[in-house]
Amino acid sequence: MESLMNVNRKTLHVLMFPWLAHGHISPYLELAKRLTKRNFVIHLCSTPANLSSIKHKIGEKFARSIRLVELHLPKLPELPPRYHTTNGLPPNLMPTLKRAFEMAAPNFAYILSTIKPDLLIYDFLQPWAPLAAALLNIPAVEFITSSSSMTAYMFHFFKHPGIEFPFPTLFYREYELVHRAKLLESATDKQVKEHAFQGIQRSSKIVLVKGFREIEAKYSDYLSSLVGKKIVPVGALVQDPTHENDSSDIIEWLDKKDKNSTVFVSFGTEYFLTREDMVELAYGLELSNVNFIWVVRFPKGKKTILEDALPLGFLQRVRERGLVVEGWAPQAKILNHPSIGGFVSHCGCSSVMEGMKFGVPIIAMPMHLDQPLNARLMEDVGVGMEVVRDHFGDLQRKEVAAVIRHVVVDTGGESIRTNARKMSEKIRIKGDEEIDEVVQELVQLCAIKKRRGFH
Repeated sequence: MESLMNVNRKTLHVLMFPWLAHGHISPYLELAKRLTKRNFVIHLCSTPANLSSIKHKIGEKFARSIRLVELHLPKLPELPPRYHTTNGLPPNLMPTLKRAFEMAAPNFAYILSTIKPDLLIYDFLQPWAPLAAALLNIPAVEFITSSSSMTAYMFHFFKHPGIEFPFPTLFYREYELVHRAKLLESATDKQVKEHAFQGIQRSSKIVLVKGFREIEAKYSDYLSSLVGKKIVPVGALVQDPTHENDSSDIIEWLDKKDKNSTVFVSFGTEYFLTREDMVELAYGLELSNVNFIWVVRFPKGKKTILEDALPLGFLQRVRERGLVVEGWAPQAKILNHPSIGGFVSHCGCSSVMEGMKFGVPIIAMPMHLDQPLNARLMEDVGVGMEVVRDHFGDLQRKEVAAVIRHVVVDTGGESIRTNARKMSEKIRIKGDEEIDEVVQELVQLCAIKKRRGFH
């Protein structure tokens, strides 16, 4: 114990190496911020295209304890530096980006040898990173930015293809089977399957996963049995609302609304509604007669006029109770506002974590990949309700309106509202318990390395 405490007193340097997507870099950055408060210095490694987009999130407070490290990918004519990120990347270039990322392994090995960190924390898609660390006697831990439930679902089918997942509350509806097939196509792709298992097998004793044991204990335990590692949850890793004067017009608009009277509608930065779904959602919001803020995004390079994408006269008809914002809005700040009473979400992992942290009931409209599983999980723990699509997989305005009213207004939705508040209180009381356990595990790994060398 004494040797452990001695290591704990010393500043530990950690090199963090996420995959090149915002949905991965953001939780890595939030974990970094929490670790710096516990005597860690973080070196966050990514491409210049990604680092330029997060510099403003570090600020003076973390300028000394979070250091940005540039990873340069090899020059490929079809992949200019602005595409060294998934943000705005044309889908046909994703295989090229993954190939360039793997080709940058020697550059990453050089970074490791230069910084000589006490520990490497790496992502799901780069099993070659812990090998480079092992050559330098540096312990390495995988941090999976998805939930335990989704990760357990994937690894179940990696290990037991053809056998149903043992938790029937997590399932795909008939119209979602295409998303399930896409999620699990890696189960039949030998290279992807090997990468997934190699990444976890090379993690030193533990695997970090986003989320809480309160809602995912059985999935964490099952995942542990599948991969033979201790699963350590890191908590929600939700960004705290900033106090900057950004989008003050939105907050001023919210200030004039009654408590819990307004829904926030947002589908993340990488997913877009079809034209048909956008129209049905608009009519659903109108029929619900509930206040709303709707963040509308269109794919980069697609010249779409907002008014043309919405029903004729919609903006005029809802102008007293609806605010449509194109592009971006401060999600955490909005969800934390007392006027917000529901969150219409695609159910990305980060978004549902934010909803739970701020006690906002989820109105689930999953779209792709793991989002249907996250939506079922929210219903299972009682903090949300799903807008079920028709058998073609299309949204229906009456169903949209009915679910919004049920969750936000009707007496029948009181249990969901109560459960959401209770979940938020649980998260608040727990504080940083998960991070404290993470720190204990990481310090222990570094202590073992110092005592007898890492294997």
